Amino acid sequence: MDRTPPSSAAHRGASRRFRAELRSWRTRQGLTQRALAERVRFSRETVAAVESGRRFGSHEFAVRCDEVLGTGGRLAALWPQVAAEQLAADGRRGPRLGEVARLDPADGPPVPRRDARDPAAMVAAIDELRELIGQVLGGQPEPDVPPHPSGGRAGQR
Repeated sequence: MDRTPPSSAAHRGASRRFRAELRSWRTRQGLTQRALAERVRFSRETVAAVESGRRFGSHEFAVRCDEVLGTGGRLAALWPQVAAEQLAADGRRGPRLGEVARLDPADGPPVPRRDARDPAAMVAAIDELRELIGQVLGGQPEPDVPPHPSGGRAGQR
């Protein structure tokens, strides 16, 4: 269950239809949020949060609600569109493929991502990380090999 609240764009699309269908089918069946929650084995808070749009549901939640409410699969059928909105609204998932997120648009255009299959690119990335770590630690250079608990270097006996 993703706890990320839907964006305002998500409120206008499939997640909005999902919420309306869920509430409509639940009330037609004469179920409270608590009663539905008990039958689908999710918390009442989850049912309430999904219906209100504070949270996205999950595919499993949609399938269980379809089964309990007898919707004929209507909620699960909406799920691929809801999931796409969830991904679009979830800023924690990071930049789109091929881009690095910029915090300040004044920094210029996005920097292309390095190809993980290119050894030279990976070495450059590791060097940059070591430099950043050194800056964070107050200019102390990072050792090539971490010290071993016995006092020597790892890998030495």
